[in-house]
Amino acid sequence: MASSKTAPPLTEPGDASFDRWLDQQRRRHHYAVRRAPLDTLPGWRFCRDTGDLVHSSGRFFSVSGLRTTTDFGTDGQRPHTWTQPVIVQREVGLLGMLLKESGGEVHCLLQAKMEPGNLNGLQLSPTVQATRSNFTGVHRGRPVPYTEYFTGDRRGGRVLADSLQSEQGWWFLHKRNRNVVVMTDDDVPALDGFRWLSLRQVGALLLRDHLVNMDSRTVLSALPPQQLARRGGQPAPVGEDDAQHSFAEVLSVLADARFRYELTQEQLPLREVLEDATSAWGRTRDAIGRRDGRHFTVLGVTVEAQAREVARWSQPLLAPVAGLAGLLVRRIDGLPHVLLRARVEAGSLNVAEFGPTVQCSTRHLHGRGAHRPEFLDTLLAPRAGRVLFDTEQSEEGGRFHHAVTRNLIVELAGDDEVAGAGTHELPPDFCWVSVPQAQALLRHGNYLNVQARCLMTALTLATR
Repeated sequence: MASSKTAPPLTEPGDASFDRWLDQQRRRHHYAVRRAPLDTLPGWRFCRDTGDLVHSSGRFFSVSGLRTTTDFGTDGQRPHTWTQPVIVQREVGLLGMLLKESGGEVHCLLQAKMEPGNLNGLQLSPTVQATRSNFTGVHRGRPVPYTEYFTGDRRGGRVLADSLQSEQGWWFLHKRNRNVVVMTDDDVPALDGFRWLSLRQVGALLLRDHLVNMDSRTVLSALPPQQLARRGGQPAPVGEDDAQHSFAEVLSVLADARFRYELTQEQLPLREVLEDATSAWGRTRDAIGRRDGRHFTVLGVTVEAQAREVARWSQPLLAPVAGLAGLLVRRIDGLPHVLLRARVEAGSLNVAEFGPTVQCSTRHLHGRGAHRPEFLDTLLAPRAGRVLFDTEQSEEGGRFHHAVTRNLIVELAGDDEVAGAGTHELPPDFCWVSVPQAQALLRHGNYLNVQARCLMTALTLATR
């Protein structure tokens, strides 16, 4: 985007100005999302030979089949094998956040963007949120603005963070997006639908349900600590040397899980998953889903959205059951630490990544015994006043339909004696990681999964 000497102020003070702007955007964005049978979804077809659901262009993404075998979560018993549908998207998407300093505060350029799977239509997306097909013009739609700051020579900006990060491993096979944060000194105007917001304002907006979208939350997790320290005069973080474990020991926990657990993945024709008499999955004219209603359903929609690069399109969406992502936090020798767990997911690229303390679907909330996730009771019944963050957040609306995850952060008091959550006595795969160490991991790809990254953004921007 060319620099402009007449760019408007980055933002007006106060939440009322933002709310007026957002209301205006909602009035100006005309869109309609309607269910459509998969069998007649315009532009999509089931392949005759594989049964995979693919786009007529051969681009974008497809719904295929996956056979997974792993011993993760089996408590040392024999490995478990299952089949499921999975989204296969080979191209790497681009998530770019443009930053600028003004008035002693760091601001980021966000967009009020409609996605077909959003619960509430518009949510705040990064400056650029696009697949390769989008920003290279495969769809023959309008150009994606601001991409020049994140591709090529990145004219007018300096890179603060740049890594390939995973997406939901239970729903995607080996999916990654490029997460880029760029600081500019240009006087960049906010185009229609975009707005400069300070990190302090973004932190406040994270406390609202379904407003800051998943892509914004994941890319914001990569903000360098020195930028976070300037959000309203916050002190700089304590160094990594003050952590309970060395950085090498933290990495060793993840490396051990990747070495110890079995994970085999075989992409299958979707037909084999749906037509196997023993499979829990089936297909109707309208959707693909499990006969017991668990996990997720694949459905079709047609979309009209005047403000998007393409005004009309159709696509499948994956509609999951609601989930919970929870993070335990405690201070160890005065330094905040988060309890992470090395976690294996069906479509993981590198066997395991660190996830939050608890990551589960809502059906686990009513489980007992071995079926109840470790530390779930601590998250759901913490000591009074120890809940730091508790909101419902949306997963990415470009692929998921009304995907709701409760994001919960609970701080343990220094003298809490939670069974198994002490600083030295932890179940396998769990590790207390200092916040600076987690931020260092976030500068690289495939160390923290998307749920953990989103919670780290909430912890660093929305809690005190």
